[in-house]
Amino acid sequence: MKELMVGVLQLPTLGMNATRLEFYLKKAKERNCKLLLFGEYVLNHFFKELVDMPKSMVKEQTASHIETLKRLSKEYDITLVAPIVEIKGNKYYKKIVKISPKSTSYYTQQILINYPHWNEEAFFDNPITTLKEPTVFNIEGFKIAIMAGFEIHFDRFWESIQRKRVDLVLLPTVSTFSSKYRWRELICTRAFVNNCYILRANRVGDFLEEDTRWNFYGDSMLVNPDGDIDMKLEDRESMLIEPISKSELSESRRGWGFMAQLKKRGEL
Repeated sequence: MKELMVGVLQLPTLGMNATRLEFYLKKAKERNCKLLLFGEYVLNHFFKELVDMPKSMVKEQTASHIETLKRLSKEYDITLVAPIVEIKGNKYYKKIVKISPKSTSYYTQQILINYPHWNEEAFFDNPITTLKEPTVFNIEGFKIAIMAGFEIHFDRFWESIQRKRVDLVLLPTVSTFSSKYRWRELICTRAFVNNCYILRANRVGDFLEEDTRWNFYGDSMLVNPDGDIDMKLEDRESMLIEPISKSELSESRRGWGFMAQLKKRGEL
């Protein structure tokens, strides 16, 4: 049975302090973990906090963490995937960096939240354009896709996941307020109807805006291709490491037959 050990680091914002990462990477290596996912706004502060931070500090924060992750990836032979804030000129961009022992690449988030109380679209300068397919890469025979948290809501991305027969979707989030059970249901449903694993990393910690407390509640999880939660974390700093299995993927796809129905109609 072919397996791949994957994990989540559930953390609050690290700021410029990365000393905890060394501890967790050592533990992940001991479990033979090959892929570790971070939540949103862990390497950088929450976007509402960035308004009051000098751009030079944000830029230095991002560069420092990327260099640290590059070193740790090589030292422990683990691929690291983490949302970051990139600054070019005077503009902010919301991206996800994938750092393997041999290479570094970036995925630019394509759809950002634009609600009155949470308007990332207005703050960041990510281009609004025709949608592109999510980044897909391979680790030990497993096809893995990167999807920014808000993008889970849009079917266009999932059409690509099905067409490319992705085994695992990485979903970094920054979910808050009373959305815990809605997110659980959404993630489980997406995993089930696409017969793939979803690894969700949600950050922890608080942000106080006037009289409103934004509580980032964790609940990071691994959901299997049948839409069941294999393992989840609670609401504090912690790490999740679990295997994903080729045989479980095959059994789920063969048993439910969703892809077969599309394939014989020429949709895949």
